[in-house]
Amino acid sequence: MAIPLALLFATGANAASLRTEVVASGLQNPWGLAFIDGGRMLVTERPGRMRVVAADGTLGAPLTGVPKVEAQGQGGLLDVITDSGFARNRTIYFCFSEPGAGGNSTALASARLSDDATALEGVRVVFSQKPKFASKVHFGCRIVEGKDHTLFLTLGDRFARKDDAQTLDNHHGKVVRLRKDGTAPPDNPFTTRPGALPEIWSYGHRNLQGAALGPDGRFWTSEHGPQGGDEINHPEAGKNYGWPVITYGENYGGGPIGQGITTQAGMEQPVHYWVPSIAPSGMAFITSERYGKAWKGSMLVGSLKFQYVARLTLSGTKVVKEEKLLPDLGSRVRDVREGPDGFIYLLTDARNGQVLRLLP
Repeated sequence: MAIPLALLFATGANAASLRTEVVASGLQNPWGLAFIDGGRMLVTERPGRMRVVAADGTLGAPLTGVPKVEAQGQGGLLDVITDSGFARNRTIYFCFSEPGAGGNSTALASARLSDDATALEGVRVVFSQKPKFASKVHFGCRIVEGKDHTLFLTLGDRFARKDDAQTLDNHHGKVVRLRKDGTAPPDNPFTTRPGALPEIWSYGHRNLQGAALGPDGRFWTSEHGPQGGDEINHPEAGKNYGWPVITYGENYGGGPIGQGITTQAGMEQPVHYWVPSIAPSGMAFITSERYGKAWKGSMLVGSLKFQYVARLTLSGTKVVKEEKLLPDLGSRVRDVREGPDGFIYLLTDARNGQVLRLLP
């Protein structure tokens, strides 16, 4: 049953009446989504392809110029965003699992989308996570352009190197902040600390697969816990978010991680956490009134494990309400984005993955 528009705008969408429509299908494990022009979008596929999806859902041929990726386990071609000046410069940024001496790591590249949108031109790897390590998991790899036009990149702890998340001589379990050429801004928190890598913005993270700017410009992330303890954080400069010293999760199969503590002086508490884990991936904020005024400003987070979308209501930097949307979706939600038309778009993670549009 349709909701009268006047009631929708005054109150908000009815979660029970939400529905999805298929925009595109036939994508193999799509991971990241970015809108370009004319209703078109770029979509990455984890095996190493990037395509343009037309407004009518037609899939373009894989773009040429994509660098080699190590598409094993959780690795592959992952996130993509457009530069804030894309209409002028056609620049995009994407991240992927980069093979190399010693193993692999998360890398960030910039490129120009060709005028005919069939190729990546001038591809340049501007940042590579250090050190490389032989692992198929925990790459992180969400990219956000900040309001000051620097780039935030989330980096996983690589699983077997979880203790690295607490030290500043590596990029494991970190958020880094970069200028668009990959160099560290001089106002990053650790640029003058001996032995610390200057790109680091925050540390003590596990595996961050969701990130977005809020309507007020604050930077937010979602982070996989182990068995329980998934988190929402608002990473700030120089702060320690605790992993693996403090966590609300436990080891797979049970048992404490470390001392099994959830608080420690000098370590930040999550803004919100889930027990049991929902496996959060993808994040977006509703900034339009497509879903009514009451939903404007809400944070949306995809669930891979339980296959729904969580809607979180914020008051400042506190989560005051959580609601499950699309509980019967039946698909792993990999990415969540707000389109230029104000609608929310989802990527489903499957061998026949889809782009879905969320309708009130």
